[in-house]
Amino acid sequence: MKRVGIMGYGNLGRGVECALKHSRDMKLKAVFTRRNPDSIDVKTEGVSVVSAADADKWQGEIDVMILCGGSATDLRGQSVEYGGMFNIVDSFDSHGDIVRHFKDVDRAAVNGGKLAVISAGWDPGLFSLARVYGQAVLPEGQSQTFWGKGLSQGHSDAIRRIDGVVDARQYTIPLEEAVKKAREGKASHLTAGEKHRRQCFVVAREGADRDRIRAEIISMPNYFVDYETIVEFITEAELVRDHSSMAHGGFVIRTGRSGWELQEKNVIEYKLDLESNPEFTGSVLTAVARAVCVMAGEGQRGCRSMLDIPPSYLLPQTREELLSSIM
Repeated sequence: MKRVGIMGYGNLGRGVECALKHSRDMKLKAVFTRRNPDSIDVKTEGVSVVSAADADKWQGEIDVMILCGGSATDLRGQSVEYGGMFNIVDSFDSHGDIVRHFKDVDRAAVNGGKLAVISAGWDPGLFSLARVYGQAVLPEGQSQTFWGKGLSQGHSDAIRRIDGVVDARQYTIPLEEAVKKAREGKASHLTAGEKHRRQCFVVAREGADRDRIRAEIISMPNYFVDYETIVEFITEAELVRDHSSMAHGGFVIRTGRSGWELQEKNVIEYKLDLESNPEFTGSVLTAVARAVCVMAGEGQRGCRSMLDIPPSYLLPQTREELLSSIM
């Protein structure tokens, strides 16, 4: 039975806890928090709630630590810090900064003799795999990725870190004309910003400079600067009433040609439609944590991504069971 730690008990941490409840080969050992541990009420009986400051004392008690902080301000530091103490999984999702994050975490994990998988989720993560498989089988073609319509946890969290913001929700919305062009294989010239717009609903602290908040949002690198971004200020009651859903989703489209003269058109489309973004992402992180335990047991050390994980390692079944039930 693999012993799992959760670092951070927000929406994503609770999503991981739900996934662990239904994993026959894994159990939640402890939840680590920067808040007062006495203020945290976990659902799983018998689980310790520990201050994040005491995480180092749990080395040897945790087989894999799942980091559930935000990419904007948490994971860049946490994955390096805890990647030297534990085998870890994170959901770092700032696409433009993944290479640097990988190198920093790899250095920490190698020095600590641990294994880390970064950027595990559905994008990056499952959608990364969809892009790999599409490009592998249709090398003469193009891939296009669309997100939404749905609530982005990472982007919402990035807005909440701005001074003067009480709470926020950010929706990513695909542009229909861009989707149509992608399915026709005519979208290779479109950037991510030309395929989506971002809509932000923000609760500002009383007296906060709303013009400054808006300017910080629309100019935020890796999140909003390259997109048409709409910022609307609303009350906290309106946020709770109208924006409590955690639904999200998206799709990857690969169009390509096959045949001797590349005369045959083919389309691959991989789609997600999620009622709960954090609970689904938590399920992905839990599957990856299982693979980390297997790979660490093989002696692997350093940093990896989901591109480096054999698919069978994500499941608890034996090879024979998989051959008979899936193949």
